[in-house]
Order: sequence, then C-alpha cells, then structure tokens
Amino acid sequence: MKILTNKSESLQKLYNRNVLNHKKNVDEKVRKIIEDIRQNGDEAVIKYTKKFDNVKLTSKELRVPESEISGAFQNITSDFISNLKIVTNNVYLFYKKQVQKPCRVKDGEGVLLRENIIPLENVGIYVPAGTAPLVSSVYMSVIPAKVAGVKRIAIATPPDKNGRVNPYILAVANLLKVDEIYKVGGAQAIAALALGTKSVPKVDKIVGPGNSFVTEAKRQLFGFVDIDMLAGPSELAIIANRHTNPNFVVADMEGQIEHLGGLAILISTSKQLIRQVRNRVPKGYAIFAKNIDEAVNIVNNIAPEHLQIMTNNATSIANKIINAGAIFLGEYSPTALGDYAAGPSHVLPTLGSARYFSGLCLSDFTKKSHIISYSKKALEKVRDPIEKISMLEGLTKHCESIKIRFN
Repeated sequence: MKILTNKSESLQKLYNRNVLNHKKNVDEKVRKIIEDIRQNGDEAVIKYTKKFDNVKLTSKELRVPESEISGAFQNITSDFISNLKIVTNNVYLFYKKQVQKPCRVKDGEGVLLRENIIPLENVGIYVPAGTAPLVSSVYMSVIPAKVAGVKRIAIATPPDKNGRVNPYILAVANLLKVDEIYKVGGAQAIAALALGTKSVPKVDKIVGPGNSFVTEAKRQLFGFVDIDMLAGPSELAIIANRHTNPNFVVADMEGQIEHLGGLAILISTSKQLIRQVRNRVPKGYAIFAKNIDEAVNIVNNIAPEHLQIMTNNATSIANKIINAGAIFLGEYSPTALGDYAAGPSHVLPTLGSARYFSGLCLSDFTKKSHIISYSKKALEKVRDPIEKISMLEGLTKHCESIKIRFN
C-alpha cells in the first residue's frame, strides 16, 4: 500500500486525474475507426470485430438472432432467474420513485406555461464483456430506460471467441424485453450506434461503461449522439476510524482493485488502522487525516466514484460530502451492494467527474419541451420590455413581430 501525505505530489495527481489524462493516446486510433465506420458502415464494423475480437461475422450476423437469445436459457444456472428477480425488483422500485411530474404555471390573465417530459425514442446501451461479461450492467442500464418510457433499446456487446454473446447477458436482456442486441464491441460499437449502419440503426443516446477506447469514442461522437458520461476505471474511497473493522476495509479495497485499473483509497483518522491494512492491500493507497473534516476535504477533492463511510457517525459525515458518485453508509453497506442489488444504477462518474456528473438517473432518458401560451392581454403586459430589449440587441424584426399584434 502506498502511503500518501496531505501535501504529497501523488495525492495532487489523484485530485487532478481525469478522463483525458487516462486516454493513453487512443484518440487518433479512435478517430480513424469512427471515420472508417462513417464511410464504410457494416464493412468497417466487421473488419474491426475480426481485428479486435478475432471473430469473423457477416452483416446478417451482427444482430443476435432470436434462436441464440432463446437458446441462452439452456446455458444458465437454475437459480439465476430467481436471484435476478430479487435485484431487478430493487432497481425498479428505486427508479419508479424518480418519475417526475411536469411543471405547470398558470395565472388568471392568459398565461399558461407547461413542461412536457418526453422519453427518448432510441437508446443504445454498451455492455462490456472483454475481460469479464458485466451482466449487472444490463439491468442497471436497461431498467431506468424502461421506467422512463424508452421504446427502442439496443444493446451492443462484444462477442466471445466463438462469435456468441454471453448467455447471461442475453437472458437478462430478454427478460427485460430487449430483443435488439448486437455482437459489436469497443469504439466500433459506439460509432455504429451513434452514426448508424445498414445493420445497426442509429440511436439518440449511448449509455454504459467501457474501456478507454469506448470512452474516447463517446467523447468524440458527443453531438452526433448524446452520452451519459465519460467514465474510466472503477474507484473506491473509504473514510474510516479506529473503530472500523480492518478486515472489512481490506475486503472492500481488494474488491475494487479486482477491476482492471481499479483504484482503492483509505482515508483514516487512525494510524493504527492504516498499519493494520497497509501490507494486506499492496495496490491500494492510504492517507492519514488529522480529523474527520480533513478527511471530508480530501474526499471532496478526490471526487470518487464510490465512497464508503465506515464510522459510527456516517450520516452526519455524508451530509458534508459534495463530490461522490454514490455514498455507502456503515460497515454493512459495501460497494458490492450498489454494484449488484441495492437499486440505484452502478453506472457512476469516475476520474473526478463526480464534481459535475451524476449516477445514471431517469432524467438521462428523457428530454423536456416547454409549452408557452399567452393571451393578447398577457402579451401586452410584457410588450414594452420585449420591444426595448430586442431594439437594444439590434433585432428590429423581433420588435416588429410584437408591435404588429397591437396595430
């Protein structure tokens, strides 16, 4: 374990980490992939699938056939469906509570303002499966989209060496009534979803985690398509004190480092606790804080994806945290709980982006239109300021469009 001081250069690097620093010069490679798919569509997708996944597919084989989806249920364990129902029920319950009612403003003189909340029509969900099939990412992304009212959901996920999609991914997608699944991974999947090809129809938004190529493709294609966030490797920060069980700390930090490139940081007011865990988590970091306020300040500067507060006054500490993707309170709320079963999506901001991004929400799958209706009497009340401001801006035709209604 690397021990950092509050003023160390390494800690400053943690504070300043971001997705652009994490790119590792992949931007030019991704740019070429995107341009190739823009010009050559399916042909380019097939080429990169052969190159990166070592699987040769035809255009017709890019979409998972119904027979492969139904056959997936023969290759999953018997208790999987019952376990899945428990966790997906939790996710549904959480997101149903997020459903918003449109706002409405009305006065007695002819003013009516309203906001329409409209589900996105087409959403693409990327599900990583390269190093490990992230089955949980299917329901953690699909369910909020379904609750929001999205009608068309397309999943893109890389095929295995036999050209097939992981059966658990297919089973979850099928049970959640997603039948549009494509055997495409990496930057080529993001480009195909964003730009559209003959076999992969274009979507309006792409959500879901991925490697640096996936993240860079999302960054470059933002504008052609909306995205959820730019995310990097998974992260965990833990606030702990002398009362915290060191075995729990070690287990949770090791669980985080299990992710490729995962980051685990212990921030503790107890030097004894740091001594107890330092040799047991060699790839982690530890920072000694003089008091809880200093620990809170460190966390707010790190802006971690996951924060566990493993102290007896966890709630009061959480109220001081302004930068964290998800906060877990107490010793019996490990990050793994949020990864799989608690309810809120595990699609969360990383690399310090918790300063301005949120975890996946229902609002990520909706857009809003403003409805404005004025009577002549109501318009006359604001006639003068409109005319004055429009003339100040030199937009005389704007001004005339108001005046003509009172001639």
